[in-house]
Amino acid sequence: MESIQAIKQRFGIIGNDPKLNRAIEKAIQVSPTDISVLVTGESGVGKESIPKIIHQLSHRKHGKYIAVNCGAIPEGTIDSELFGHEKGAFTGATQTRSGYFEVADGGTIFLDEVGELPLTTQVRLLRVLENGEFIKVGSSKVQQTNVRIVAATNVNMFEAIKKEKFREDLYYRLSTIEINIPPLRDRKEDIHLLFRKFASDFASKYKMPTVKLTDEAVHLLLKYRWNGNIRQLRNVAEQVSVLEQNRTINGNTLKNYLPDAGSNLPAVINKSKSESDFSSEREILYKVLFDMKSDLNDLKKLTMELMKNGVDGNVEKDNEKLIQKIYGDDDKDEDFENAVEDLEVLSIPEKSENVTPTSHEPEDKYYFAEEIEEEETLSLQDKELELIKKSLERHDGKRKLAAAELGISERTLYRKIKQYDL
Repeated sequence: MESIQAIKQRFGIIGNDPKLNRAIEKAIQVSPTDISVLVTGESGVGKESIPKIIHQLSHRKHGKYIAVNCGAIPEGTIDSELFGHEKGAFTGATQTRSGYFEVADGGTIFLDEVGELPLTTQVRLLRVLENGEFIKVGSSKVQQTNVRIVAATNVNMFEAIKKEKFREDLYYRLSTIEINIPPLRDRKEDIHLLFRKFASDFASKYKMPTVKLTDEAVHLLLKYRWNGNIRQLRNVAEQVSVLEQNRTINGNTLKNYLPDAGSNLPAVINKSKSESDFSSEREILYKVLFDMKSDLNDLKKLTMELMKNGVDGNVEKDNEKLIQKIYGDDDKDEDFENAVEDLEVLSIPEKSENVTPTSHEPEDKYYFAEEIEEEETLSLQDKELELIKKSLERHDGKRKLAAAELGISERTLYRKIKQYDL
């Protein structure tokens, strides 16, 4: 078995971080078997190196090695790409095509960004993992394949499972062995080493002197967060190598190539999507409840206005904005008319001006009005029901006459009869 250092030299891996060494060690140990492997880590950390190590150190090294970027293939054609299709299976299928699982029989398939697979394709993939069977698109013939699957993802799989975007059973079949590649910010000692390697490569490629960093620039390099990981570091090294005339790079110069490098603000911690979604739904619910409360208060205000002042031509004009808010623009007149008709039967007879409060009643007229308003509001439904019953009994159930007496339309009365099951 080859040593970790030999594997690094063979596959061009740079770094001495213990977490990186552990990931390579696990790849070496698992390579002689046919166990499925899931490689996890952020975008740009170099996950594609692990499947190559596993394939080259396995007994399948003479077979085909196919790397498939699942996120780059359209959903409508990914089944055809992976499993093949028969002639005439869909528009444009002018001939039979072999898929990757058929072509790589006896070899290894690397499924990059496996978290982006559609659910229908996940079901097909699970069948391949379970018993090595697959069916071409447009065919009914079951075919066998003997491939080893190594998958990689930068997605939080447990969150994807929770949101039903990824099958839980497929996750556990893929992740028999899970290998995690650490982000660049957790490999501080490797950052400058990697930069020097990239700077040397670009100097050779573009035939120019190699750039060097001052101590200040090195400190800035190590302090930076590197959200894009090794890919971002490589791009920065290339930009500096090509654009800078002075081959000694200080901190101020390097800072121009690092977004937000001058910010001393704490790093933003990403909340889990489930917490974010819950918070958003809660805020929407609160807003709906507050709006309902506001509409209810407006409706109460309009109702009391009609009860106190009666129905006249000025009510709609004075409360035009309020009516529009409650009933909307469409069919405003009809809705308002119906609402007024419903409220006419609820009108309270005017109190006699000669009535004087008893000794135990408060003399404050405003307080008295509030008490009456609250008492009447609580019994409106009972009074409405009582008036409708009496009117119908008086006219022997004739709705037209009862509606005329109550001062509402026959249609409104019919709706009330149905509402109270009279």
